[in-house]
Amino acid sequence: MTDWFHPQWLGVGILILTLCALDAVLTLTLMDHGAYELNPVMAPLLEGTGWGFAFVKVGLTAMGVILLTVLARLRIFGRSVGNVLYLVLIAYAVLVGYELFLLRNIPLD
Repeated sequence: MTDWFHPQWLGVGILILTLCALDAVLTLTLMDHGAYELNPVMAPLLEGTGWGFAFVKVGLTAMGVILLTVLARLRIFGRSVGNVLYLVLIAYAVLVGYELFLLRNIPLD
């Protein structure tokens, strides 16, 4: 038997992963201009080229998106788990917006 998921979950998942990849690129760009990573788990991965950071970041996000999509129909505390995907999407949109704001307001060499 095959499970069917609403098509909007695919769209939300793709948007989340796109914003996650953009976040990784913007983080690496900001790091090149003197910023530092506040997340102590991800900070060690930023040493070197940054490819490890990008792969781990996108990989963990992809696993989370898949898990939330599989559980999207469940209801916890009267709310659909699928709503968490929208919250993650909003959080990534705010984060990318903040990083773009930072890039716009720092002197680039």
